[in-house]
Amino acid sequence: MKDSELNIRQIDPTLYNKDLAPIQRSKRSWGWFEIFNVWSNDIQSLFGYTLAASLFLSYGLNGWAVMSAIILAGFIVMFLVNLTGKPSVKYGIPFPVLIRASMGIRGANFPAMLRATVGIFWYGVQTYFASTAVALLITAMYGPGDGATFLGLSGVAWLSFVIVWVFQIAIFWQGIEPIKRFLNWAGPLVYVVMMALMLVVWYQAGSDLLPAVGSIFNSGGEQSGNPVGAFLAVVGTMVAYFAAVVINFGDFTRFVRSERDMKLGNLLGLPVNVAFFSFIALIITAGTIVLFGEALTNPAEIVERVDSVPLTIVAALTFFAATVGINLVANFIPPAYDLANLFPGKISFKVGGLITATIAFFVGALWLSVISQIGVPGFVNALGAILAPFYGIIVADYYFVKRQHLDMEQLFSSDPGGAYHYVKGWNTRALMAFGVAAIFSISTVLVPALSELSGYGWLIGAALGGGLYRLLMLSSEPMAPAQPKS
Repeated sequence: MKDSELNIRQIDPTLYNKDLAPIQRSKRSWGWFEIFNVWSNDIQSLFGYTLAASLFLSYGLNGWAVMSAIILAGFIVMFLVNLTGKPSVKYGIPFPVLIRASMGIRGANFPAMLRATVGIFWYGVQTYFASTAVALLITAMYGPGDGATFLGLSGVAWLSFVIVWVFQIAIFWQGIEPIKRFLNWAGPLVYVVMMALMLVVWYQAGSDLLPAVGSIFNSGGEQSGNPVGAFLAVVGTMVAYFAAVVINFGDFTRFVRSERDMKLGNLLGLPVNVAFFSFIALIITAGTIVLFGEALTNPAEIVERVDSVPLTIVAALTFFAATVGINLVANFIPPAYDLANLFPGKISFKVGGLITATIAFFVGALWLSVISQIGVPGFVNALGAILAPFYGIIVADYYFVKRQHLDMEQLFSSDPGGAYHYVKGWNTRALMAFGVAAIFSISTVLVPALSELSGYGWLIGAALGGGLYRLLMLSSEPMAPAQPKS
């Protein structure tokens, strides 16, 4: 249904603004390349590279098994996001509006604010990490400064942090199109630089490189536990890495012209992209064994060992672009929509972004000296874990309860008899399903005995949430609209 077709008389201004409204297909400009670059920027960060390289060394599996696990994880995430992305392609609505259909028009604020909290926190942290790339650049060109610090950050570090913080706001404030252009530029640039680094390492390592690669593929580390468990742990770790974007993927697919574009972008951006990027990480890691006598998985450390000013400058710009890219994708756009959904009449997408950036400034500024020392990341990771059941609830509701049909007018209506009003705007059955499944999800983070499930606990939590929701809704079919409007 087009935005212009909404019955204005039925729209509640506390549920509606132009940023949350359905986007007409004629006004969408994203294709497969834009979706591909959402994933490119997600994996090609400092942490993404380190994770990919570390997987070949950490689980005691040979390289072929690790590569297979990484590719399998890519296909799993592709399947998951195809499910959550499809309704937003069809209706042009973001995640906090989509989840009104299952949680209720008021209950949707609960998962939205949980997602916003996680996003804002990691937005601040990633802003700090992006600033370290800028600090690397400034230091290489002008020196480290006088060494004085405040809250653990030097003058150069503070300048770099403010530069990154302002830069991200400047991009965001111009709207979704400039963000799209930045992602389309940053993703390919990182690939070019990483491939260049791979070729340089390969050239310097010479004939010793392939034997080093072979040693990784033959052993991969000290074997611990059974190989099946290790294989599943690699799969689960990669799936968990993408979990933050999986649940609110509709925030991006609402801009896509067709479902075909979404699926092609997901195919190229997930299993294909992850496999190729992991291969690059493997070659570079093997090269560091030859060149430095040990496996280095941190790109910044590799650049530091090379000790080349030109390489440092190029690398710093690349690390900056990659980290800002993932920050915009995973941690900025979602909270902006989630906060806009809280008070649509007062908070627009841009205002939501400013609130996100303001709170995140203090998170990033205090990260090194305070937050990273007091266990707050564990708390935020726990919040991230309990988001898993909402994924299952969204999928079960859209595909099995609503049968892929939503009533756009009712999503923006507070009529007590409305399809998504449930009980005072809250679907109590969805809350029950969430509560039970969330106990399991959070246990995988907080209970030591379940720590081995932490990697793929997200998948189990999502399945539990969806299954319980479907069972509870079966006993109350009249709560779902009998023949909703499409």
